[in-house]
Amino acid sequence: MANAERIHMIAICGTGMAALAGMLKKAGHQVTGSDQSIYPPMSTLLFQNGIICKQGYAPEHIDARTDRVIIGNAVSKDNPEVLETLKRKLPYLSMAAAVKTYFLKNKQALVVSGTHGKTTTASLLASILTTAGKDPDALIGGWVNNFNSNHRLGGGPFFVIEGDEYDTAFFDKGPKFLHYRPQNAILTSIEFDHADIFKDLSVILNAFQHFVRLIPSSGILLAEASSSTIDQVIQDLCCQVERYGTELDGASQNHACDWQARSVKQDGALVVFELWYQENCLGLMKSPLIGYHNLKNSLAVIALCHHLGLSRAEIQKGLLAFKGIKRRQEIVGIANDIIVMDDFAHHPTAIAETLSALRLRYPSRRLWAVFEPRSATSRRNIFQDAFIRAFQNADHTVLAAPFAQEKIPPEERLNPEKIVSALQSIGKAADFIPASDQIVSTLHQQLQPGDLVCVMSSGGFDNLHRKLLTQLQKAAPQTDCS
Repeated sequence: MANAERIHMIAICGTGMAALAGMLKKAGHQVTGSDQSIYPPMSTLLFQNGIICKQGYAPEHIDARTDRVIIGNAVSKDNPEVLETLKRKLPYLSMAAAVKTYFLKNKQALVVSGTHGKTTTASLLASILTTAGKDPDALIGGWVNNFNSNHRLGGGPFFVIEGDEYDTAFFDKGPKFLHYRPQNAILTSIEFDHADIFKDLSVILNAFQHFVRLIPSSGILLAEASSSTIDQVIQDLCCQVERYGTELDGASQNHACDWQARSVKQDGALVVFELWYQENCLGLMKSPLIGYHNLKNSLAVIALCHHLGLSRAEIQKGLLAFKGIKRRQEIVGIANDIIVMDDFAHHPTAIAETLSALRLRYPSRRLWAVFEPRSATSRRNIFQDAFIRAFQNADHTVLAAPFAQEKIPPEERLNPEKIVSALQSIGKAADFIPASDQIVSTLHQQLQPGDLVCVMSSGGFDNLHRKLLTQLQKAAPQTDCS
């Protein structure tokens, strides 16, 4: 390409950074990068795209011919490569600003925002548009099975992206989603999260208020219908606003529900429902995504695709073709009729919704919830009581020691033992087992055929789900086929 650049990316192995690196490479740029922690699947993605990733941070990692540096939001201003960038007066951008600079100028940005469900909703939107032949660009915060990647570079008019409210970089403390120029957007939910950067819910609400006001009068915002926090941020917008939800939500105090799922039934692996738009039934729809939270995510995507001109048949085809996302209710294996599942849930609301969905999909199985508090918020006592409620839909809960708890001030730390004690006091089976190897050993002895184990963490959790599956496979009875 005529304007190809040499781009170096600091902290390239973050999910968003690695996705951006792949898109830049496919767009014709020469891309290098560095990171402190290099491991699959991001390292594999970079290798497959021919991108050199250097271990650690050092000034010499930035080639003398580098045109521009992209700096990840986990990087501090005293990083050796940041200091070298400043010393050499190289142009630099944040990840979010780079997306805007390199990819959004001639695209309609479809931005999926909200505390929960961004990855699933954005992945489903991109997949349906792809199945319908719209050939979108997409940058997703998870591994989309339909693409076998976390990104795609297309030739169509749309760019699908998660609108993350987290801060952008050490030199730009505003939310990432303020860079994305949304033509249309989905807003799934607003709750308190990211306690490391937001002091309270009011600051988060202010960020979302700024975001939704970026949508032009020609655009549309699809907003979840039952959220009072969403009600607070979408007043007096210049764009069209439509709300979505299920018949269980009803209507909020101030508005009707434009898009609604009614007569919802679980039919084997599929959720079947009537699709209603402004009190008109558009027919039956089927979705492979389980749980009421995913039903709402599907509704949001159906609504936006409708406004983008897709037929109901095109939407249904794409919905049924969706293969899901890694680490979102992902079955990693089955041994001796014991299902081992990996899930990213870490906020109490997400945990509760995940367990509710699994209860609906697998009503006859004994449900185990194994949780590692790992995020900046979940390691704090902000949700001490909320976690008790979140795990009540599990038959047996196992809590691990919070990750790197020593980094949290003692007076702010989550107390998992108290959560376990509270669950036990209301008749729920629960255990606090600090180390992952101890958890594997204990579960290996207690699990029975017909059980389902959902391992939940926002990090790797010492690969607990794989270790557990391996132990179960070793112990599974062998069939004599002779």
